[in-house]
Amino acid sequence: MSQNPADLTALTWPVVRLDEAIELLARRTGLGSVLSEAQSLPPELHQAGLAALGQWVQHTADRLGLEAEPVAASLAELDDLVHQAAPAILYRPPASNDSAASPSCLVLLAGRRQWLGPKAVSLLGPDLKVHRVQAKVISDALSRPLVAPRLAAVDRLLAEAGVDELRHERARQALLQEQLGGQPLEVGWLLRPSPGSGLWRQLRHVRLWRYPLILLGASLALQGLTVGTWWIIGRGSLTGQFEWAWLVAWALLLFTAIPFQLLAAWTQSQFAYGVGAIFKQRLLYGALKLKPDDIRHQGMGQFLGRIMESEAVELLALNGGLTVLVALIQLATASWVLRQGGNGWPLVGLLWLWLVVIVSYSGYYYRHSQTWIDIYRRMTNDLVERMVGHRTRLAQEAIRDWHLDEDRDLARYLELSTRRDRLGLGLVNLPGWWLVAGLAYAFIVGATSVGQLAITFGGVLLASQALYTASRGVEQAVQIGLSWGQVQPLFQAATQPADRPAQSFFVAPKAKPAPEGAAGTTKAENGPADPEAVLMARDVNFRYRPHGRLAVQQANLQIFPGARLLLEGPSGGGKTTLAAVLAGLRQPESGLLMLWGYDQASLGSAEWRRHVAVAPQFHENHIFTETFGFNLLLGRRWPPTPEDMELAETLCYELGLGDLLARMPSGWQQMVGESGWQLSHGERSRVFIARALLQQADVMILDESFGALDPENLERALRCTLKWAPTLLVIAHP
Repeated sequence: MSQNPADLTALTWPVVRLDEAIELLARRTGLGSVLSEAQSLPPELHQAGLAALGQWVQHTADRLGLEAEPVAASLAELDDLVHQAAPAILYRPPASNDSAASPSCLVLLAGRRQWLGPKAVSLLGPDLKVHRVQAKVISDALSRPLVAPRLAAVDRLLAEAGVDELRHERARQALLQEQLGGQPLEVGWLLRPSPGSGLWRQLRHVRLWRYPLILLGASLALQGLTVGTWWIIGRGSLTGQFEWAWLVAWALLLFTAIPFQLLAAWTQSQFAYGVGAIFKQRLLYGALKLKPDDIRHQGMGQFLGRIMESEAVELLALNGGLTVLVALIQLATASWVLRQGGNGWPLVGLLWLWLVVIVSYSGYYYRHSQTWIDIYRRMTNDLVERMVGHRTRLAQEAIRDWHLDEDRDLARYLELSTRRDRLGLGLVNLPGWWLVAGLAYAFIVGATSVGQLAITFGGVLLASQALYTASRGVEQAVQIGLSWGQVQPLFQAATQPADRPAQSFFVAPKAKPAPEGAAGTTKAENGPADPEAVLMARDVNFRYRPHGRLAVQQANLQIFPGARLLLEGPSGGGKTTLAAVLAGLRQPESGLLMLWGYDQASLGSAEWRRHVAVAPQFHENHIFTETFGFNLLLGRRWPPTPEDMELAETLCYELGLGDLLARMPSGWQQMVGESGWQLSHGERSRVFIARALLQQADVMILDESFGALDPENLERALRCTLKWAPTLLVIAHP
C-alpha cells in the first residue's frame, strides 16, 4: 500500500492524458464503453485549472453517456469524500512554487472498506495497474494548496507553545481544521450514469440487483420453514402421539425463521431506498429538461399534483413490485402443497383461475377509478389556485360567487368515492371467497386419507395468504396506473437527447471596444459578418407553432463588443421572442446565429447561454423561497466563493439594495420570496438585474427590466448596468 506523497506522485496522470484516464475509468467500472472517435485534450487546456477543465470533462462524459459532477468538500470532510467518491477523477494542481509544472489527476476506482486500520482506496495508475493507497495520503495531497500557506505559522505557534513531538501532528491538524475546516475545496469530478440513462444501467452501477435475489432466497427459505412447521404440527396431531423432540424441532424452526424475516425486511428497505433515490433523481433531471412550452399552460395546483403523484408512484412501485414477487413465491409454494393432497390438480387450477379473476376485477376497478382521480386532481388544482390567488379574489371577486362550483364538484367527488370504495372492498374480499371455495372443495371431493385432507387444508390456507398478498400488489399496481399519467412526462423527459456541442471546448476572445461609429448596427445585406462581431443573426425566422405565423421574420443583426443597444417596439411585436432566440432559449426555425464566429451547433445551448445572459420580463422571472444570497448568485455559482460574495455586495450597493441588505436581520442568509421576506416590485427588478450582471456574460440582454423603477433608482440601475455589462441590449416600450 502506497503510504507517502512520493508514491502518490508516481500514480498521477498528466492532464494531457485526461481523455484516456476518463475512458479507462469508465471501462474498468462498467460505466461506459470505448469512444468511437478519440478526442484528446486541446493544447489550450494543458495548463488550465480545474474550472476550465470542467467543461471539457463534462463533454467527454456526455459522449460516454455519463454525468461528470463537480464535487467540493470542506477540509473536515475530505477524508470521507475520497473514501466514498469512486469512481472519480481527482484534480491535483501544480505546486505553487513551480510555474512550469502542469496539473495532474488521480483516477479513483473504488473505496475499500477496512474494519481495522486506516481507510484505503484503489487507484488506477498510468501503468494501467491498480494500486492501493491510504485515503489520508490522497486527501493531504489534494488539500496542500489550501493548507500550505498556513503550515509555517501553525508550526511556529506550536513551537512557541512548547507542544511536544508526540502531540505535534494532532495539534497541527486540530488548528488547521479550526481555521480552514469550513472552506470548500474543489477536488474533481464524480462519474456516474446519467439520470436519463436506462434504469437497469443505474441499478447495476449501485448493485441494487442483489437485493431482489436476496429477497427471493429469504422468501423461499421462509416458505420452506413454514411448510416444515405445519408438517411437524400435522404429524403430531394425526398420529395421536405427543413427543417432546418434535415440539423442540417445531420451536427451532420458528426461531430459525426470525433471521430470514429480518433479512427480508432489511432487503426490502435497502432496495426501496436505493431505487427511490434513482427514481427521484430521474424525475428531478427530467423536470429540468422539460421545455417551457410543455408546462406553460399548467397552473401551480397541477405542479403540486404532479409532485404528489410522483411520491405515490415511488412508494407504490417499490412496495408493489416486491409484494408481487413475494406473492408469486407464496403461490408456487401453495400450489406444490395442494398438489400433494388428494385430487390436487383441480384445486391448483382453481387457485390460478382465482388469481386471474382478481386481476380482471382490478381492471374493472381501475376503469372506474379514472373518473374519480380526474375529479380529485381538478379539485386539488382549483384549491391551490384559489389559495395562491386569494388576495386577488378578495379584492375583485364578489363573495357570493366564491363557492358556485365547489358544492357540485364535492357532491360528484363523494359519489365517485363511495362507489370506488365499494369496488375496492370487493377486491379485498376476493381472497376470502377463495378460502370458502377451497375448503368446500376439500370437504366435498374429500381425500383418500386423513393426512391428505390435512395437507389440502394447509394448502388452502397457504393459498389464501398468497392471494391476500397478490391482491395488495394488484391494488398497488392500480394506484400506480392512476398516478403514472402525471409522472410520465417527467420520467420520459429525462431521456430527451442532450444538446451536445460539436466542439469539445470554447474559449471566447477578449471583448474589444466597438469600432467608432459601429457600436451596434442592423444589416440586411448578405455579405460576410464583421469578424469582430460578438453576436450575429442572419435571416433568422421563428414561429411558436409549426403552421403559425412568424413571430420573428428575416431578422438580421450584428452586435459588436462594447455595444449599447436599445430595442423599442409595441407590445406583441416580437421583441421578447427575438431576445429569447438570441439568448439560446428558443431555437430558430431557419437562419444563422453566430457567437464569436461559432454557430449554435458548434457550441451547444449550455455554452451559448454561458456567454449570452438574459433577464426575462418580470412575470417570467422568479424570486425563489431561499436566501437572498442564493437568489443573487444562482446564475453564477453556488455555494459561492468569497470573491463572488464581494462582487455581489458591490453590485447591491451600486443598485441601491444596500439599505435592504442592512434591514434584513440575517443579511445574505435572510429567506426571501413568497414564504420569506417580501420584496417590493422595484427591489425584485433590481435583484433580477444584479442576478444577470453577476453571470458576467459577454452579452447582456435586459427585457423591460427598468419599467418598475422610480427615476432615482432608474438612473442608479442604468449607471450600474452600463458599468458592468460588456455588451448590452435593452428591450423597452417606446
